[in-house]
Amino acid sequence: MIRVSNIKVPLGFDFGNLRGLCTGQLKVPEKSLISVKLSKKSVDARRKSDVHFIISIDIEAKDEKRLLKQLKNAVSVEEYVYKVPQVKAGKTPVVVGFGPAGMFAALVLAMAGAKPIVLERGQDVDSRVKAVEEFQNGGSLNPESNVQFGEGGAGTFSDGKLTTGIKDKRISVILRWFVEFGAPEEILYLAKPHIGTDKLRDTVKNLRKRVIELGGDVRFGAKFDGYTTENGCISSVSYTDSNGSHTIETDNLILATGHSARDVFEMLYNQNVDMSQKSFAVGVRIEHLRKDIDKAMYGEFAGNPALKAADYKLAVHLPDGRSLYTFCMCPGGEVVAASSETGRLAVNGMSCFARDGENSNSALLVNVTPQDFGSKHPLAGMYFQREIEEKAFIAGGSDYSAPVILVGDFLENQLSEDFGRVKPSYRPNVKFAMPQEYLPDFVCRSLKDGIVEMGRKIKGFDDKDAILTGVESRSSSPVRINRDEKLQSLSVGGFFPCGEGAGYAGGIISAAVDGMKCAEAVIEALIKENDNEFN
Repeated sequence: MIRVSNIKVPLGFDFGNLRGLCTGQLKVPEKSLISVKLSKKSVDARRKSDVHFIISIDIEAKDEKRLLKQLKNAVSVEEYVYKVPQVKAGKTPVVVGFGPAGMFAALVLAMAGAKPIVLERGQDVDSRVKAVEEFQNGGSLNPESNVQFGEGGAGTFSDGKLTTGIKDKRISVILRWFVEFGAPEEILYLAKPHIGTDKLRDTVKNLRKRVIELGGDVRFGAKFDGYTTENGCISSVSYTDSNGSHTIETDNLILATGHSARDVFEMLYNQNVDMSQKSFAVGVRIEHLRKDIDKAMYGEFAGNPALKAADYKLAVHLPDGRSLYTFCMCPGGEVVAASSETGRLAVNGMSCFARDGENSNSALLVNVTPQDFGSKHPLAGMYFQREIEEKAFIAGGSDYSAPVILVGDFLENQLSEDFGRVKPSYRPNVKFAMPQEYLPDFVCRSLKDGIVEMGRKIKGFDDKDAILTGVESRSSSPVRINRDEKLQSLSVGGFFPCGEGAGYAGGIISAAVDGMKCAEAVIEALIKENDNEFN
């Protein structure tokens, strides 16, 4: 198969006629073509007077060696085939957490015949959606099933972004599996793929069904609360559900709890598991009118039916050595209540597949390092997060209303009294408050300086009517659970810290990749164990 890249096509291009593109623009003889498919599609909006698509296509042809010499920007490619060795049933491996890392770890283990048991403290996605809706409509927070905890992990209430900075051959496999489980096929070729929280919900349910069909067992409302060891290795895992306490004998534990399972971090610390501090970032969510962002990014092409809601990615380096950057940008989305602990407030961004909401939002984050924590305790970063979340809760009125301010008033150091053109999307409610009430001074200074700089990069980014909503504090884990080259904890054999919560991922795709890697490591251990028994 031949991949031809960097092909420029207009916004009105007929993607149903890729063969015509090959025979016309690329001069490939019709009789030599076997198949053509789109492998990548991105928007080039660097010149607002000439917004167009850049695409790559995969061609199967009869004489590919000749075509490789003929075609510019062409390379030979092969689709990666993922194979999982089969293992004999032994002690069942346990996966704690059913977010991206846990889901894909469980899927790979189930494909290998290992019949994993998954423990997820939150509820299945349908029950979880009801709990989140109730909270957003003014009901009580469920600390065990919310935006952070439950089937699909925090990513289920996000934009379902599948972009990543890592390079790994497993990524193509993950995307194909997502499509198999119900995700839009376009994620296979879009340069910035996303599923959308609405479609992601059915996708994770279908993945769960596949794990169960292959012999796995997924238990919701099952809160991991400890483990035992024998000769320095995992020997059992304990959990609690509505029926009481339970113990599972196992030699292998994959811990994929996500970045918000703070009680798990504390439990591991108390059991002397090797952990270390980790840098992360805190800040706010900024909301603009979607039509304003579309106009700023696409110019006169804004509103073209071939273009979806515009996104952006910005970063500025400030004189004091700090950085301000955008993260998890949600075009046509909403700011959501992301709290998971009573008396602490956090926000996140979410958008559906259509991305057709009134506003577009993004996290605005300032880097935070261990030097800012004020302590060398491994969990000092977590306590730093908790402190600002408690202050944000109070600033919002102590009822999970979020503290907000207009950008113009924040820059002028005055408290807002009324909204302008942009109305906040956060539920259950908002309250005007100065960010200085809940964020450290250095973060507020960086936000002020950085927003002005970003306004020079994207027209209207510093619009006085744009809204800042606090606090965005869960961008990544503040802790790393240290592991060796075999992905096992430095403290406990058979214990595999995994994904974003353990400090080894930063998004759906990288977490899924790490989940697969940990599952592969468990499979390798199971095969070795079987060989030893046979010998």
